[in-house]
Amino acid sequence: MKLPRLRQILLSSCLGLLLLVSACGEVQEPSRWDGTQQQSTEVSASGQPVPGSSFNRLFPSNSGGYSLVYTQEKEGFAEAKLQQGSQDMAMLSISDTVTNPSAVQKFQQSNTQVGGYPSSSLTPNDTAILVGDRFQVKIQSRNPAFSASDREAWLQRFNLNGLKQLK
Repeated sequence: MKLPRLRQILLSSCLGLLLLVSACGEVQEPSRWDGTQQQSTEVSASGQPVPGSSFNRLFPSNSGGYSLVYTQEKEGFAEAKLQQGSQDMAMLSISDTVTNPSAVQKFQQSNTQVGGYPSSSLTPNDTAILVGDRFQVKIQSRNPAFSASDREAWLQRFNLNGLKQLK
């Protein structure tokens, strides 16, 4: 065999092997986050989620040195940061439980209320209420100075009657 012919065979073999190896590469397992967006926007049999933009007008107004910075809005969810000066004090959110029906369960056995609505605290830093058996309004402290009583007071500053009337 001549040297150029051997070179051509060797080069063809290497290219074929490279294609085979790259095509049979490791299949990556899906991460635990891959289905998050899909799960958070799934619609249950009870209807369509309210657009997140509909919630913004129901958040408390800026007052007393506090201001809201809206951070996220998607189908069935809106969130804002509560700031005092330049410090983050809390995260405020409204979510439509149509996108997550299991969220309602934590309120079914509730013995506490805020503003006449069943409340729940899953951690020492959060307080949530269920409005109209559908909408979860939640405040999570981001600063130790923002206490449980502050969270309860701010929950009552939301336009809860307006929220209850959303469909």
